Amino acid sequence: MPSQLQKEIKRLKQELAEKEELIKEQAQTFSHYKKIYGQSSIVAQIGIWECALPTEELTWSDYTYDLFELPRGTRLDRSHTLACYTEASRAELVKRRSDAIAARSGFTLEAEIITFGGKSRWIRITASIECQNDIPVRIFGMKQDITDQKLSFDHMMYLAEYDQMTGLANKSQFLLKLSSAIQGDQVARGHGYLLLIDLDGFKPINDEYGHIAGDECLKEISNRLKSINHSYKEIFRIGGDEFAIITTDSQDIKAVQKFAQRIIDCLSEPFIFEKQFLKLGASIGIARIVGDSVPDVFVNADTALYAAKAAGKATYRYYNPNMGSCAVRISV
Repeated sequence: MPSQLQKEIKRLKQELAEKEELIKEQAQTFSHYKKIYGQSSIVAQIGIWECALPTEELTWSDYTYDLFELPRGTRLDRSHTLACYTEASRAELVKRRSDAIAARSGFTLEAEIITFGGKSRWIRITASIECQNDIPVRIFGMKQDITDQKLSFDHMMYLAEYDQMTGLANKSQFLLKLSSAIQGDQVARGHGYLLLIDLDGFKPINDEYGHIAGDECLKEISNRLKSINHSYKEIFRIGGDEFAIITTDSQDIKAVQKFAQRIIDCLSEPFIFEKQFLKLGASIGIARIVGDSVPDVFVNADTALYAAKAAGKATYRYYNPNMGSCAVRISV
């Protein structure tokens, strides 16, 4: 009987030793793959993160530490890491996270952070919720540096929306803004006006002094318009030497006409190009922003601009139906 018991004990010890060896091998394999996973994460520049619920205990991969410019292995405090997000991004992250936990779902978010090293970065966050018995126990996902992508996208958007020479919003933005203004509450109360500005004497300068002089003229004109413009008015370059201003403040027509005269006076001041005094002027057509469509408003302002040109230039005219119709110089 003792011999039988000894055999059984020996067998159990042998089985235990084999299982311990298997566990050791699996641990080594797990450690190996974890290392490869971590290295792959660094190469791919994708950080892995997880947060236990409801304890809020964070776990980060090495690259996530690098992303936030925090020494690897530093003890994590979610309140401290959350403080890295800009106010707008933090508010959106808190909302998306809360909604995802409540819905047992996930989310993707592009957020701006200021790293612990003081650098501004944009990151893309993906998150999923893990549940046990329908109770959220973990939120996890990836964080990726998209700063270069963001800057590239913003630059492309800038090129699509702004004139490169003057830095002013371009014609496409003008049409969008005018369309929006037509439907705005301010315009419904009769507070919106469109000013079309056409330079007088630009072509002779361009022909005599060359395109470089013409370009400098346009830059100078745009700077002057910016200097006399206000936040509630938006300025656009809509053609070669043609500009537009949309105002949606509460000024009446007399105030707008006074503003137009100020523009004319400012743009008529000579400026120096290669020791030469160059002089331009400006004619302005004004129309109230009212009607069913962008062309309605634009045609009215363009008609007023033609009237200003016909009156001898360097002046403005406010549209009225008695001006009649005319061919629109600038297509919309």
